[in-house]
Amino acid sequence: MPTLQAILDEHPRAGRDALIPVLQQVQEAQGFLSRGAITAIGRHLGLPASKVYGVATFYNQFRFQPLGTYHIQVCRGTACHVKGSLGTLESVQRLLAIRPGGTTKDGLFSLETVACLGACGLAPVVCVNGEFFAGMTPEGLRRLLDTFRKRGTAHGSGT
Repeated sequence: MPTLQAILDEHPRAGRDALIPVLQQVQEAQGFLSRGAITAIGRHLGLPASKVYGVATFYNQFRFQPLGTYHIQVCRGTACHVKGSLGTLESVQRLLAIRPGGTTKDGLFSLETVACLGACGLAPVVCVNGEFFAGMTPEGLRRLLDTFRKRGTAHGSGT
């Protein structure tokens, strides 16, 4: 993956119009946008860091902390909502003590809500690192999280 400086070097003499593509490239390379990256991007593009941060916070595609080893996406689309995904989301939040956009202190889990995962027939559905889990109930969710905790513990690094 390219470094922050390598990404900035790909955009010589860039200005405000390059902000979103640069933010996207940096997040792709680093996994999130750090405070240092926001400052460096602003300096490179001739923009105040507050403007860079303001643009990045406007779009929900940008993250400001790294994802957990296990990135959990809870679908909140219509079919999932009707089948109880709000309860699923509330269970994840309670069990992990994080909110959407957050990562557990140990770095094992991160949580995101998504508008639709495109798996309406599996509602309510949860996706962990690209793997779909259908018909999620609070108890099923508890077992799922325990499974991933054991994997993380068993491998030491969480992977």
